[in-house]
Amino acid sequence: MVVTPAFESILSNLAPSLRGLIFSLPENVLQSLEEIRVRKLRPLAIGFRGSSAFVTPQGELSANPAGAYLVSPEEFLLTLQIISRSSVYVFEEQLKQGFITLPGGHRVGVCGHFLLENGRIIGIKEVNGLNLRIAREIIGCAVPLLPKLLDESNQIGSTLIVSPPQGGKTTLLRDLTRLISTGSSSLNLAGCKVVVVDERSEIAGVYDGIPQLDVGPETDVLDACPKADGIRIAVRSLSPEVVVTDEIGTEEDVAALLEAVNSGVRIIATVHAGSWRELEARPSLQPLLQAETFVNAVLLSRRHGPGTVEGVVRLKRQPPGRIEVSGSA
Repeated sequence: MVVTPAFESILSNLAPSLRGLIFSLPENVLQSLEEIRVRKLRPLAIGFRGSSAFVTPQGELSANPAGAYLVSPEEFLLTLQIISRSSVYVFEEQLKQGFITLPGGHRVGVCGHFLLENGRIIGIKEVNGLNLRIAREIIGCAVPLLPKLLDESNQIGSTLIVSPPQGGKTTLLRDLTRLISTGSSSLNLAGCKVVVVDERSEIAGVYDGIPQLDVGPETDVLDACPKADGIRIAVRSLSPEVVVTDEIGTEEDVAALLEAVNSGVRIIATVHAGSWRELEARPSLQPLLQAETFVNAVLLSRRHGPGTVEGVVRLKRQPPGRIEVSGSA
């Protein structure tokens, strides 16, 4: 397998012995690798193509944890030390959110004993599990989608991307952000001023203040900023034409999005749901739907792999105030 810089950057965070085991996996597995799970004194595991498996001492895959490679305390500690090499302060601050962003935009989910003060997380100790999530940037994956999202004035319409977990929504959202920021001469679409509110550092993958993933030339990123606060900050001080954010769901998110739309800002957002019916059943999102906030909805699945577009639909109000889905593609 030709090792890309992006792939090398994620594996370089593992203890050398664990790195060697992952490198010895079949090439087709490595090419579709999504997660590496490192748990202290427990089997080494990976996620790929929407499934999971354990890694044996011979560098093979197994469904049986009994024959899997056990991660030693020394290997776990070394991996943790490599991950935290940049700054102890930054490392501790990121731990409060339960994840760490790595060079290349990759993320590490962290498990352990969380410390609370007045109901807020102030730290974590006794770390016992790490989930290295591989950031996959697919430049151009949103190109076929872009023309379907333009409104009657040939401007990008506010769009809601509906996806089950691990449905490829963030990868699609990132490339769509890049296209909106860059513009398209073939579509006679000028680039827009975009603000990404990246609460979980997944869209732009900011590391050391610099986006590791391409979100376009006219894009500002509010990294690790709570969505509701970030949306309001963007509207008040950054004069965006489009605000992009991931995984909306709380009443605070909805209120901030409505404020942004009422200020003339267009919204590109994602939400977790397996279907439109499931989405409609979520009470917190009803104000957005009833206010006709979104012009388009994009429905994703994993049917043919992450990012499968099941439909692009226009949203319009029909008496007596019900949202109708029409024009699937």
